[in-house]
Amino acid sequence: MADQQDDVCALLNHADEPGLERAIAKARELVDRLDNVVLNIAVTGAAGAGKSTFVNAFRGLSDTDEGAAPTGETETTMEIRAYPHPTMPNVKIWDLPGIGTKNFKAKTYVKDVKLQNYDFFIIVSEKRFREYDIMLAKEIQKNKKNFYFIRSMIDQDIANAERRGVTENDTLQKIKNDCQENLRELGSPPVFLISSLYLGRFDFSELLSALETDLPDRKSDALVRSLPVYSRQCLEKKYNTFQKAVWALAVVSGGIAAAPVPGLSAACDVAMVATFFTTCYRSFGLDDNSLTKLGMRVDKPILQMVKESKLVQAIAGKTFLSSQFVARLGAAGIIESVCSLVPVAGNIAAAGVSFATTRSVLLEGLKELYRVALQVIEMAELT
Repeated sequence: MADQQDDVCALLNHADEPGLERAIAKARELVDRLDNVVLNIAVTGAAGAGKSTFVNAFRGLSDTDEGAAPTGETETTMEIRAYPHPTMPNVKIWDLPGIGTKNFKAKTYVKDVKLQNYDFFIIVSEKRFREYDIMLAKEIQKNKKNFYFIRSMIDQDIANAERRGVTENDTLQKIKNDCQENLRELGSPPVFLISSLYLGRFDFSELLSALETDLPDRKSDALVRSLPVYSRQCLEKKYNTFQKAVWALAVVSGGIAAAPVPGLSAACDVAMVATFFTTCYRSFGLDDNSLTKLGMRVDKPILQMVKESKLVQAIAGKTFLSSQFVARLGAAGIIESVCSLVPVAGNIAAAGVSFATTRSVLLEGLKELYRVALQVIEMAELT
């Protein structure tokens, strides 16, 4: 019992709040923020700039997938349209018509697109940024929002330049210099060179780092969790974000165990752990659809290799938890029930057992899913 009381004391100290109830309330707030935070990303640019392809890539989709934003050389975005993230519906990428198009005149564009509805703007161009793009950036600044310039289709520029004998580094530097000169009246803000077909190359990681720095913590975490796994660095960011949730979920588990309701804690723990693992599984790109597409792209049997993990098998089979985790949570529930028979001290001991067991199970499962996802990245050679 002393060990369990030590766990609760550590829990309270880490919360930096006096009292179990306040710690639980703080943990519940964190869990709610992680699961329900709303993030609205606006993407705009001229016709043919590649903004719809970028919207699809950001959501982990190809242009031909069901639910993908329509793409084309002409203006395919004729109205404001939201594209919810496939596994995180509270994260929405808004494909906006370009400023100065037929139905969205420059003078009324800010009002027409309801600028205040978005957390930040991504302005996409495949060549030079236009006068209208600069005008929009100035309006975004006035409304105290952030904007990020993306120069798209960089892979095509490099391929074209290499046929003329120009190196990749020289091409990238020239494009960046030209763009910053083009945007001089805005103070030459950073321009991120992106290929939507190869997110792991060029400046996508730098764009992500800028977004993480500028966004509030809760929205930054939602952004990271929603990204497709395009590199080892991206996977590690996701892993670190999910680690933040482990402690909060364990605290909530301890609070439920302290309530004198037989069987409640074990049932809630199983549900919380299963939901957490399923979220990680999808965010890490371990679902069948994601792995099948990746396997076809790299011509390797990735799906079969992943299914060797018992936890992945359980989630894919919709049993959600492997047998050893269910057994540990069940055993903890029995101990908690016995502890709760002892007034006050028993409730504290039950909270400690639940906190320690849930935290251990969550961390082990998270590490297992991370290990499998890392194997996928290595096999697919996504450095």
